[in-house]
Amino acid sequence: MKLSARGAVEPFHAMDVLAEATKRRAAGRPVISMAVGQPVHPAPHAAREAARRALDVGRIGYTDALGLLSLRSAIADFYQRRHGVTVDPARIAITTGSSAGFNLAFLALFDAGDRVAIARPGYPAYRNILAALGIETVEIEVNAENGFTLTPEALEAAASLHGRIDGVLLASPANPTGTVTGRANLAALSAYCRDNGIAFISDEIYHGLTFVGEEATALQFGEDAVIINSFSKYYCMTGWRIGWMVLPTALARPVERIAQSLYISAPELSQIAAEAALGAEAELNVYRDAYRVNRDFLVKRLPEIGFSIASPMDGAFYAYVDVSRFTNDSMAFARRMLAETDVAATPGIDFDPRDGDHTMRFSYAGAFEEMSEAVDRLARWLA
Repeated sequence: MKLSARGAVEPFHAMDVLAEATKRRAAGRPVISMAVGQPVHPAPHAAREAARRALDVGRIGYTDALGLLSLRSAIADFYQRRHGVTVDPARIAITTGSSAGFNLAFLALFDAGDRVAIARPGYPAYRNILAALGIETVEIEVNAENGFTLTPEALEAAASLHGRIDGVLLASPANPTGTVTGRANLAALSAYCRDNGIAFISDEIYHGLTFVGEEATALQFGEDAVIINSFSKYYCMTGWRIGWMVLPTALARPVERIAQSLYISAPELSQIAAEAALGAEAELNVYRDAYRVNRDFLVKRLPEIGFSIASPMDGAFYAYVDVSRFTNDSMAFARRMLAETDVAATPGIDFDPRDGDHTMRFSYAGAFEEMSEAVDRLARWLA
């Protein structure tokens, strides 16, 4: 049997670690998983109640490919309320999680052989999806010198080295670094892309989880950026697989055509729940405050046990740490750590294929008691 080269992309190591942790837990091991960005909290009460009512009615079916108009209108209201930006609901597409949003954006914007710039370290699925589609990834190192974010200067340097850049993908807050790209930097990047005819995709799935700095949407600097957001993180709805895109007007119909064939529509039950979740900020902000407590704890404790903080922890819910004191093979270290301590975390090689052998990412989206117990286990193990 001939296999497509598309399946030869790198594995998403965080998911592999999660699978092993789940297997160990099923065998009765006291596993604490800090491997994936999975909020410990349930979906908001209003979302669960809305879904329950819909199930009682019993008819859950297809929606328009772009999603329920009521949900798209509610998201438009959200942007007006939160950011003071007017968005036509016709520019909003509801997606099967942000993952489908990235697929749709890449397919609608780029052809095989185009080049898309992303940050390194950065979310591995960007690189893997682009590779599967035959799109070249240009990884730009982000560090303390450039504020752990992409800049016009870095894009200029990358273009001189690799050739024309066709697209830029930036996450703020970022995974795994926790970087929050400030308003001025985001405006400069948006303007640079517009002036140079470069497609700009702004990954905003961790909006609502900013602890330090100013949270801005690229929509505040023009209507030509593609915005990708999700109900998975702030709204605690990972398994509901529901997200959204805000599109330039000219891109709405191409995305709709592709979505019709790839997905038909996002699950109607999840769309109904998501619309209710948009009104649950008071409940969700309590959850966010719990992540802040976890964050402050890990900022102090991880360096005390030998894991120095490698990047800002200004947003999202990840600690990206340097473990070079203990290893130069983060994948082997992650496996051994899980086997010997029952604590799961993600090897840095997932996020940085060049320098990630000496880094790890710890998710602090869990319960504080688990964070504390995990650090105690690691402290004993490392000692």
